[in-house]
Amino acid sequence: MPASPTPAVVAVVVAYNRRDLLLEALDALEAQTLAPAAIVVVDNASTDGSGDAVAAAHPHVDLVRLERNTGGAGGFAVGLARALCDHPADWVWLMDDDTIPTPSALAELVAGAAGDDAVVLAGSRVEWTDGSEHPMNTPRRKPFVRAAERRAAESRGVLAVRSSSFVSMLVRADAVAEHGLPVADYFIWNDDFEFSTRLLRGRRGVFVPRSVVVHKTKVLGATDLDPGPRFYYEVRNKLWMLRRSRSLAPAEKVLYFGSTLRRWLRTFARSGDRAVLRDGLRRGLRDGLRTGPRSNTDVLDGLGSATESVARAERGNVAAAGGGERRRGGARDGSAR
Repeated sequence: MPASPTPAVVAVVVAYNRRDLLLEALDALEAQTLAPAAIVVVDNASTDGSGDAVAAAHPHVDLVRLERNTGGAGGFAVGLARALCDHPADWVWLMDDDTIPTPSALAELVAGAAGDDAVVLAGSRVEWTDGSEHPMNTPRRKPFVRAAERRAAESRGVLAVRSSSFVSMLVRADAVAEHGLPVADYFIWNDDFEFSTRLLRGRRGVFVPRSVVVHKTKVLGATDLDPGPRFYYEVRNKLWMLRRSRSLAPAEKVLYFGSTLRRWLRTFARSGDRAVLRDGLRRGLRDGLRTGPRSNTDVLDGLGSATESVARAERGNVAAAGGGERRRGGARDGSAR
């Protein structure tokens, strides 16, 4: 935990074709009881005028306009790189454009992470529009947590976790500088799981129930809701993670592979078009077993300053919260080299 009693937090919002929700999210960020030091919006080549709306209504926001849609994974890689390189930060707060934080969400996250120097990640309670807990964004509790860590968390009213969601994830900047950005080639699905478990391997993360955000998805559903053609990314990325990423220990990979198979069976059982899922499964297995994710600089090449920020962040040259520049050796992502 940084020495500063009020850490500098940079908020990062990844946006794609949800203009009205994006503006609502930015209004909510500006209404926080603990104000972010800066706000970065990554517009993933939206076609609904999202970028222009942000520029008009929130001119102080650092708006990064991408020329092509890089998916959630690419957007968060770019946003994190921008936050680390251009905005001196102790922590970075990540969220989608349909995430609406309640006024005390950030203050409670920071308070929940405070008091334990080993904590590098904190996640919010994610609710749907009716106030129920959103099953899509439930954090995974840390299995076999040591008694000292459990007691330290409980004393602050938080829970020890092994993973967290990009729907309100607070990450410590120096941990990202050391262990790398999200893997952009995942595009969608499992990017936050891989990234958060990578940061938390051998470190501590917490779920902060007092920090509440509203995830305004169209429907209330869990991760086994019928994904249609996007099932391809679930299969490919999960295999990439199990085969290529350093985020999980070998025993954890066995455990999570078993839970993945059960979730896939539930997905097929509830699907209205199993032929689409079978096609996604076939292609996902093929690509997940034969290939690995490309480097972030390759995936995000040709995006101007965004590409440059990613390259700088992966070299470990990031802005320091106290001024100047931090240099970290060998910032890594989870892809194979």
